[in-house]
Amino acid sequence: MPTFKRFEEIKAWQKARKATKKIYQVTKQSRFSRDFGLRDQIQRASVSVMANIAEGFGRYSDREFANYLNIAHSSVCEVQSHLYVAMDLNYVDEASFKDVYELLDEVSRMIRSLAVHLRRSR
Repeated sequence: MPTFKRFEEIKAWQKARKATKKIYQVTKQSRFSRDFGLRDQIQRASVSVMANIAEGFGRYSDREFANYLNIAHSSVCEVQSHLYVAMDLNYVDEASFKDVYELLDEVSRMIRSLAVHLRRSR
């Protein structure tokens, strides 16, 4: 696995950025945009994925980086859970749900894979 010089080089962070953009696009829709609690929570959790990948990278320790990746993974799960609420309330259609959920699933797999690699390299 290559050594990262900047967190922006991490593929999981790049995908998380795309997912966050999609979350913000979905939450702009009229009914969703008026549900301030759910809208803010899903946006914050999505941003948290990116932020924890970046913050973990900044720790300069594989062990700490892996721990922050675990937190990022938890935030992915939180976003996915909120997506179910949004779909159940008809804030997002099934196609949008599936699109964002699958992107988050990919982010999740990438995060877990990187965390495993970091733990094994110790």
